Order: sequence, then C-alpha cells, then structure tokens
Amino acid sequence: MSLSTITALSPLDGRYAPKLAALRPIMSEHGYMHRRVQVEVAWFIALSDAGFAEFKPLTTGARAYLLGLVKNFSEADAAAIKEIEKTTNHDVKAVEYWIKSKFEARPELEKASEFVHFACTSEDINNTSHALQLRSGRDQVILPGLDRIMLKLREMAHAFADVPMLSRTHGQTASPTTVGKEMANVLMRLQTACEKIATVKIMGKMNGAVGNYNAHLSAWPEFDWEAFSKKVIETPEPLGLGLTFQPYSIQIEPHDYMAELFDAVARANTILIDLSRDIWGYVSLGYFKQRLKAGEIGSSTMPHKVNPIDFENAEGNLGLANALLKHLSEKLPISRWQRDLTDSTVLRNMGVALGYATLAYASLLTGLNKLEINEEALAEDLDAAWEVLAEPIQTVMRRFGVQGAYEKLKEVTRGKTVTAEALHGLIQSLDIPQAEKDRLLAMTPGSYVGKAAELARRV
Repeated sequence: MSLSTITALSPLDGRYAPKLAALRPIMSEHGYMHRRVQVEVAWFIALSDAGFAEFKPLTTGARAYLLGLVKNFSEADAAAIKEIEKTTNHDVKAVEYWIKSKFEARPELEKASEFVHFACTSEDINNTSHALQLRSGRDQVILPGLDRIMLKLREMAHAFADVPMLSRTHGQTASPTTVGKEMANVLMRLQTACEKIATVKIMGKMNGAVGNYNAHLSAWPEFDWEAFSKKVIETPEPLGLGLTFQPYSIQIEPHDYMAELFDAVARANTILIDLSRDIWGYVSLGYFKQRLKAGEIGSSTMPHKVNPIDFENAEGNLGLANALLKHLSEKLPISRWQRDLTDSTVLRNMGVALGYATLAYASLLTGLNKLEINEEALAEDLDAAWEVLAEPIQTVMRRFGVQGAYEKLKEVTRGKTVTAEALHGLIQSLDIPQAEKDRLLAMTPGSYVGKAAELARRV
C-alpha cells in the first residue's frame, strides 16, 4: 500500500495534513535534517575563522556556497541524505557525508573536508538542531496560533462587554456577569501562559562526548574551546545559531528547557480545554448560536442538529497534545549516566505533540468565528433567575445593620422559585433608607453585573 493522506497512520499526515502545512517543514524529519546541515555548516565556517594554521579562513565564495547549502536545502537533499543513511545506518554521519559530497570539484573545501563535524559528538549536532526546530516551531507556529485566538477573544470581550449573562457556580445560578467579561477572563489567563512560552530560553551545547571538550583539547590544548563553542551557539544566524549557551552537560543537553517549554505550552492548552468546554456548554444552553455553512450535516439521522464540533475537536486534540507534552517533559530530563538513547526516539515525536496543539488552535478559532450571540436566550435565563438578587439585597441590609440579613434572604429564596414580586415585597418591608429601597427595586438580574463591562473593555 502506498503512503498517502488516506493511508497515513497518523491523522496529522492524513486527514488533517493541510492544516499542518506551516509546521511540517519545521518539525518533520526533513526539518531535522535541514537544521543538522545548518549546525554543521555554522561550526565548519567558525572553525575556519578560529586562527588555526591548519584551517585558513574560507573565501567569500566558499562561505556563500556553504550558506547556500542551508538556504536552498530541499526535499531532494533530504532524500539523498536518507539514501546515504541506508549504508551508514547512522543519521548524523549521513549528514556529514552528504556535506562532504558537496565539496567535490571545489578544491578549497575538499582540502578542509576533515573539519566537517570536527571534534563533535552526534549530540552536539542533534541537540542544537532540536533547539532550532523548537524555536522556529514556537515562534512561527505555536505562538502565532495562540495570538490569533487571543485576538478573537479580545474582539469578543469588547463586542459583548455589555451583554449580560447568568453565571453558574457549581452548576447553579449565580451573580450575573457579561459575555465579554467571561472572554476577558480567558484572554488574560492565556496572555500570561503565552508570556511563559515566549520567554523560555532555547539552549544548545557543543562540548563533545561527555561535555568536557576532551577531543577538542586533544587537538589544540591551548585553545579556549568553551568560548569558541559559546560564540557559535549564541552568534545570530546565519553564521551562528542564535541560541542560549548551555555550559554544563553530559553527552546530551539536559533538556530542562524543553521540559519548561512543553509544560508552558501544556498550560496554555489546559486553559483552552477549559474554554472549549465552557463554550460547548453555552452553545448547549442556547447562549451562542453557530453560523451555518451550506452543505454541512450535523447528524446522519437528525436534520435539525448543528453540533459544536469545532470545540469538541479542539478539546480532544488539546488532550492528545498535553498527553504527549507531559511525557516529553517528564522523560527528557532523565538520562542514565552520561547517555542513553531513550530520549532519541521520544524527541522524534515533538512535532506530533505540537501538531495536535496546532490542529486544536485552528479548530478552536474556527469555532469562535462561527459563534453568534443569542441575546434572547440570555435575557430569558436572566429573567427566570430573580433569586440572584438575594445577594445585593442582603448586602445592603447588612450595610444598614439589619439583623439576620443572610438568614432572612435564605428563607425566602433557597430552593424556591423566586419572583420579582416576592423580592420587591421584601424590599418594601425593610427598615432602610427609601433611596436604597428605590435603588434595589430598580435592579434586575440583567443590570446586576458589577464592573463586568468595564473589566471586559479594559483588556
């Protein structure tokens, strides 16, 4: 059976493939190979500038050619590396051999070919490549996806700032809010989570087999290899990698920053699971209607149905993403002694974890864009919940020293159908100033929203 979108084992490369076009060049094996070539080239060029008599600085033309290998890296190049790997059975060595093959008929580069991958262990190339992948995945896909959701939430917070809505605590009617304020709540949580994602330092190390520059110093004992490594890692692209230098490691970079990043993404995802479930519930209550799309079917047997599928898809895929992100963050910082390979196969699933998150963000945004407010349903619910005014009435009673205020309102309202007339009768009987009675009598469930509108507009 040939591989296609309908035979792919993963739905990310099958059913949902078009929705992940932005992530695939970054987090796929092609993206991994591309970054490996970038790291090898940056290290090679830097070695030529280190002042070694045995490796003179490269000419401008050679530098341009090498940087072109990175800039113009193609699927055909990745396939050629895979072909070499069939012989080497070692993916990093295959990259090294591919780069050397590109030196043919270029005497300057052929002469210096043994400086490709010089003093490096595979993990020097791999950890920095993973770091470059994650930085690009975060900055080009994950954060922009979250930004689009935040932009929509801000739009909704402002548009619905004044639309009153009955709250529910423990599933029971509670003090009213506004639709906009509830969107603002999520927006502020998500902003904080995104700040955490954005500020994680993406780290890399290039210090040899067990992190001590052993091989490096065997070749040039007097050279400051640590400073050199730091320069390559922290110099901006394309001559460096633009990462944060990791000074202490075993054979592998400790992966603590990865755990921090994956935990931060999972935290944002958890907030969005919360939002997806709440919107699903509000659709069920009729607070939101979903804009119809011609030709869509909600149920194979019930023609009337318009299912909240986008929020259900988002919730499901966010759960899948978090399950993987949790395993990544718990497993990756653990390595037996100086190295074991349990991280290698796990790291190949970073793109899968971020892929499910990316898919979820797209589904959630699609769902949010379909929503239409149903002010009639919101107003009906509020008008059937006069019991929520027990709170302001007893609070004013307390202000004026009416004894047993809470208990009196509890007796009138708890477990009963409360009407406006019953509350107004109680208000009229209170021994409080007439101006306060008038203010309470003018209050409705729809007007009792506190600072909700103001808070919604502030975000």
